[in-house]
Amino acid sequence: MMSERTPLTIQQIYTLAETCMLANGCDSANAAAVAKTVSTAERDGSESHGLFRIPGHVASLRSGKVNGKAEPEIEAVTPAAIRLDGHNGFAPLALERGIPVLADAAETLGIAVLAIRKSHHFAALWPETEAIAERGLVGLACTAHTPMVAPYGAKKAFFSTNPISFAWPRPNKPPYVFDMATAAMARGEVGLAARDGHALPEGVGLDSDGNPTTDAKAVHQGGVILPFGTYKGSAIATMIELLSAGLVGDYFSYEAGEADNKDGGPAQGGQLIIAMSPKIIAGDNWEAHSEDFLSKLENMDGVRLPGQRRHKNRLSTEPRLIKTELVEKIRSLTSDE
Repeated sequence: MMSERTPLTIQQIYTLAETCMLANGCDSANAAAVAKTVSTAERDGSESHGLFRIPGHVASLRSGKVNGKAEPEIEAVTPAAIRLDGHNGFAPLALERGIPVLADAAETLGIAVLAIRKSHHFAALWPETEAIAERGLVGLACTAHTPMVAPYGAKKAFFSTNPISFAWPRPNKPPYVFDMATAAMARGEVGLAARDGHALPEGVGLDSDGNPTTDAKAVHQGGVILPFGTYKGSAIATMIELLSAGLVGDYFSYEAGEADNKDGGPAQGGQLIIAMSPKIIAGDNWEAHSEDFLSKLENMDGVRLPGQRRHKNRLSTEPRLIKTELVEKIRSLTSDE
């Protein structure tokens, strides 16, 4: 049986999230940044990164883990290497402040790197890389979290889902964007399946005893997720740990897990974002050359480029159907004293 759903416009989703963040200790800048991230995820059809995340945000504010009034601080170590200290706040405001500085540097120098520390990321990665591509730049981003994925051959969690996102600008078209976990399934998707009673595909996870299972609750509560592509996904997850923790100077997943208070909200972690200028690096013909390639690819029978469904979803002006239970939960978190 379908659970009850409440129709909400994107503006209503934004207001619901913003009001809840304000009521639980965020200042206006942080509340607006989180609300924008959540409402655009719902706009784009990403339920697992939308309002579903608000209770976790609230938990981390109420426990004191996250500073809802944090003011990100930017330091240009070199013209091409930018550090950002999130001062223990949520990532959306840090990204809002840091990405324009990163893009400006890449437009001048050809390539630039943004290393975000002491921040709490709890969303998809495509907003940051897509924002870079909208400046005519190539974007690459990765981050880690707390252990929930077993390395290939192991039965114990050591990696986060370690997502990576890439965006390529296209003239007069939405950019080519992918955002994927290096796990067989993103943690949020496993959580939704557990909540809704859906089975997982074979090969996604193990239960608490290390046995393969399709029971989403068994994976979500005490089990582990597996890397995609066995040893290949495990190798890429290792690379992301080194880029987003070793290179950034923040927690590896196992360190984040040890430091986290387990309140259900986002852990502290680092994020590495790279912006590159194809105009500077490739030269004047970069647009036509790459567009010829992408056009040939998307015109092949059976091919759908990543991000196309998301861009189609955002064109819809219809209300989004949000689980009524979740809407009521957020409203109760807003009114709790």
